[in-house]
Amino acid sequence: MSAGSDEPVERAAGGVLYRRGADGLEICVVHRPRYDDWSLPKGKLSDGELPLAAAVREVEEETGAAGIPQLRLPDVDYPLPDGRPKNVAFWLMLAGSDGPVQDTGEVDELAWLPLEEAAARVTYADERRVLAHVAALPPVTAVIALVRHARAGERKKWAGRDALRPIDPVGKKQADRLAALLTPLRPRRLVAAPPLRCGQTLEPLAAALGDQPIVRDSAFAEPSEADRLPARLAAARSRLAELRSYERVVVCSQGKVMPPLLASLHDGATDRFKTPKGDGWLLTWSGDRLLGASRL
Repeated sequence: MSAGSDEPVERAAGGVLYRRGADGLEICVVHRPRYDDWSLPKGKLSDGELPLAAAVREVEEETGAAGIPQLRLPDVDYPLPDGRPKNVAFWLMLAGSDGPVQDTGEVDELAWLPLEEAAARVTYADERRVLAHVAALPPVTAVIALVRHARAGERKKWAGRDALRPIDPVGKKQADRLAALLTPLRPRRLVAAPPLRCGQTLEPLAAALGDQPIVRDSAFAEPSEADRLPARLAAARSRLAELRSYERVVVCSQGKVMPPLLASLHDGATDRFKTPKGDGWLLTWSGDRLLGASRL
């Protein structure tokens, strides 16, 4: 299907779910009796569902394992039998807690296989290419979700100190959505810039994680003077390097810090990393190497 087609795209999401075996990575593949095929776990997005949330849900329903998202992988695009285009967004996921297959009507068998055997087992060439991409990756050592604080009204309409400006009703909904999206990450550390709205953005996530504490860190706050931004960015990069030791972290920062910080990490244009309030990025490292920055 050509990129210029007017046909609506059917969107789906899934995961390359892995665990560490004695001889390397083992990949989970599933058998679907409806199609009599072997594939990576995946499924259609529900109305209004974000691709990452759908990927986590579908992986758990089809494998019984709670996947911990680590890295956005190449999408798969193909035409459906009726000619409509379909897009499947894939994430690399580390297997967390295990359980029975929930969607037994969709999946009747699963197998954990070494990566090469998994690639040989799956039916579709597009999915073999996704697995080839995974095979070429170095091991993931840290994942940090960097998010911008939720909406907090208009600065000019707030009479008090700006650091005390709270999130508004829309911001509360954004914070709840971030909590639902990031709880599967199982973060071991929550960090927020000092302004009240940054901490409030992470409060629903902290509650979902069993009242995990939120650490305040000025390295991720907007500086009071524009000429101090380079020094602040250097401090933020240094702090991110330290936080990688926790393996999985969520950081809430501000709009003037995030684009240049991400651009400096990813060697890209600042405009690419403009981030709306209540949105963010999943940053994936292997040691000191940034493997990817994908929008949440």
